[in-house]
Amino acid sequence: MNILFNLQYATVFGETLQLNVVDRNGAKAQTYGMNMTADKTWTCQMAVDTSVTHIDYYFSVDRGGQEERHEWTTITHRLELNGKKTDTYLVSNRWQDIPGDSYLYSSAFTDCVNRRNHSRMKASAYAKTLRLVVRAPQLRGGCQLAVVGEDKALGQWIADKAVRMVEHNHNEWVADLNLRDFANAGTTEFKFVAWTDKGDLLWETGANRRLELPMADNGQMVVRELDQAFFEIYNERLAGTLIPVFSLRTRGSFGVGDFGDLKRMVDWVAETEQRVLQVLPINDTTSTHTWTDSYPYSAISIFALHPQFVDLRQLPPIADKKKAAEMEALRKKLNALSQIDYEQVNNAKTEYLRIIFKQEGEAVMKTTHFRKFMAENEHWLVPYAQYCHLRDTLGTVDFSQWKGHEQWHEADRGALRNPRTEEYREVAFYYYVQYVLHKQMQEAHEYAKARGVVLKGDIPIGVNRCGCDVWHEPQYFNLNAQAGAPPDAFSVNGQNWGFPTYNWQRMIDDGCQWWIRRFQNMAKYFDAYRIDHVLGFFRIWAIPITCVHGLLGQFAPALGMSREEIEGYGLHFQEQLFTTPFIARWVVDRVFREHAQEVIDTYLDHQHDDIYALKPQYDTERKIEAAFKDKNSDVDIWIRDGLYALASDVLFVRDYNDPNKFHPRITAQLNFMYEALYDSDKEKFNRIYNDYYYRRNNNFWYNEAMKKLPVLVQATRMLVCAEDLGMVPDCVAWVMNELRILSLELQQMPKDPKLTFGDLARNPYRSVCTLSTHDMPTLRQWWDEDYNRTQDYYASKLYRGGAAPHPLPGWLAKEIVADQLSCPSMLCVLLLQDWMAIDEQLRLPDAGAERINIPANPHHYWRYRMHINIEDLLANTPYNNTIKDLITEAGRHLNNK
Repeated sequence: MNILFNLQYATVFGETLQLNVVDRNGAKAQTYGMNMTADKTWTCQMAVDTSVTHIDYYFSVDRGGQEERHEWTTITHRLELNGKKTDTYLVSNRWQDIPGDSYLYSSAFTDCVNRRNHSRMKASAYAKTLRLVVRAPQLRGGCQLAVVGEDKALGQWIADKAVRMVEHNHNEWVADLNLRDFANAGTTEFKFVAWTDKGDLLWETGANRRLELPMADNGQMVVRELDQAFFEIYNERLAGTLIPVFSLRTRGSFGVGDFGDLKRMVDWVAETEQRVLQVLPINDTTSTHTWTDSYPYSAISIFALHPQFVDLRQLPPIADKKKAAEMEALRKKLNALSQIDYEQVNNAKTEYLRIIFKQEGEAVMKTTHFRKFMAENEHWLVPYAQYCHLRDTLGTVDFSQWKGHEQWHEADRGALRNPRTEEYREVAFYYYVQYVLHKQMQEAHEYAKARGVVLKGDIPIGVNRCGCDVWHEPQYFNLNAQAGAPPDAFSVNGQNWGFPTYNWQRMIDDGCQWWIRRFQNMAKYFDAYRIDHVLGFFRIWAIPITCVHGLLGQFAPALGMSREEIEGYGLHFQEQLFTTPFIARWVVDRVFREHAQEVIDTYLDHQHDDIYALKPQYDTERKIEAAFKDKNSDVDIWIRDGLYALASDVLFVRDYNDPNKFHPRITAQLNFMYEALYDSDKEKFNRIYNDYYYRRNNNFWYNEAMKKLPVLVQATRMLVCAEDLGMVPDCVAWVMNELRILSLELQQMPKDPKLTFGDLARNPYRSVCTLSTHDMPTLRQWWDEDYNRTQDYYASKLYRGGAAPHPLPGWLAKEIVADQLSCPSMLCVLLLQDWMAIDEQLRLPDAGAERINIPANPHHYWRYRMHINIEDLLANTPYNNTIKDLITEAGRHLNNK
């Protein structure tokens, strides 16, 4: 069989086009060079075996052996080779850039919201064939596309005689027509029509399409890709709930939410006509086996699922009746707790899993399903299992102390993978647990899709520096810095997450394979995801390893400033003064008051005049932290925090990579050194500061993000959402718009700095609207935090007179929720606590107990749980009907077709 591809595309001198055939996994399998004809049409011919049923491919532009750009690869071109009498395919393609409605091609819409069955094209027996190919992403679930036109072969404009098309790929429809059936040669007019699942007929908008009927010889099929079909169907807007899996509660839970509970929560979401269920990260965070592992954003593996989420009800019962009874009694005790007892729950579940593994593990691990799981996940699963074994037997995750195993050895894989070896038997338990978790989570995912619910996951920006990922593939990480975030509304000292920063150049050099594997693994369980701290793909806040807080960080990468550039603003650059902590006597007196002399005597060295310096044993935040370990009196904390403030009191931070470059210290205007400047120098520093943080790096950071994010967002068909809060440079919006990534919109944190509260009506459609995130106070907590701010909101956004009521009454919470639902955002996803705020009988009596996380506290215990069972929530018909009414009134209901 011969195929001739044609593509009209204007290139510039030095550029050539290539056709790239992809395999079933979407990876490039073969590349063909193309030639240009006189009319700027690029052509390529290939011969294929008659056993080939279809070809998936995309086009790219090459310059000097390097790919300059390529088409949108999430949905590639597909050519069905189904012609019984066809020996030559003449294909006319269109270049496909990422479309504005790319979200409609995501699995969130194609597999959950607008589910339709795809089918392969039936064999075509025409001697001369015309194939029409068109994309129609607007169509809802159950719709059927057809083509109708003036020619008898197209039904002569009679809809019932229209030619039905086949959806052979996501949102792409095809129809094979017999060229001999057309009455006349030349040009014919036609349109696309669609029937809804209710039997309504929709006609394509705009003027009739015109098609020049091709000339063809016997044995030829002419394939024409056409412009996208458009119908008068308005954009879908969906409602949803955010709750961590660990926070779920059912009558059968084991003290923590699990993957079985996730199905029950899907039931409630579907029952209330919501379409999205968002969760926090579900990866394994077990490093110390203590409650400090409760932080879900510090995974030890980007692939492994957390054992705490196993649904023990789906496992065989414990054969030992006495032990089974003990476990059931413990389950009831733990499940009755108002919050999670992380350590007891995980110890009990691990014990339970080891019992079942001893009972059933050997038989399970001989099954075809398990072997398939091992084969598909071997790359990460084998190192992870050995890591867990070494962690548990050696009692530490500090792999620098694992003699002989300070780093993963690829040579160990064979023995760890061979069921006949002792090494395999040592780690088999971890294989088994991950298999069980994978199976349960995948089943929950399939269950959600069947109910039309989009499961939305979360991809943390960082990983645990002592985790398996760093141990397994250290080339991707920089351990000489800590990732975090600059100061913001959540934390005045910035956030130090302790994660290693990424070696982005190494990742980019191998096509970001580490990230692609990560995203593709997520796609097994989710149809949408939130990119945690998307700003980290532009630049990360890198903090020296000697720091506890984030004030001495700098953006990496970033364009540091030379001495000459700084002086170009008129500021005389005194390097030693501006980069060394400024500790004057008046500063010490102000910070430490009656303890000033004690601090001078104990922690400071006199330099000259009234200037001091921290003694060498206290000259970094880590040294200060160590000196005050186990000192918890109010005075000790006062002095410790004061010393932290002194250590970070600089005007410029030296670049970590180039000692001749400098960065203005973040929020330096709050420093004592800044206070000591002349007013004229303050004005000059402010210009440097504003130029550096808001203008200087914009194009640089744009280019950095575009080296990474396009590859990642096209690696799967999950709907891409991003958390774009914080110190957001202009280039973030450029990239997110270009890649069609959904932004996060919070009315109380508007992106326009001139506004106190955002205007919901101005939310972009391509966005996620919410009242509060897991890092923020819930609606009820926020309402009582700042009475003046609440009063402003009450008057300016709710348009109500008089004093705002406190605490927040249910009727007013309902009005606030209704406003959020009515905004233009594609998704409105609210915390479960905020949904419950509308019902004073249902919601938790203590609003203070609703908080999930407090970012300013690095040692926060993540233990929030629902205070009622999901079974009781499902049975609460009046409350569920209230939510349905709110969603229906906002136009986000299920039957919005």
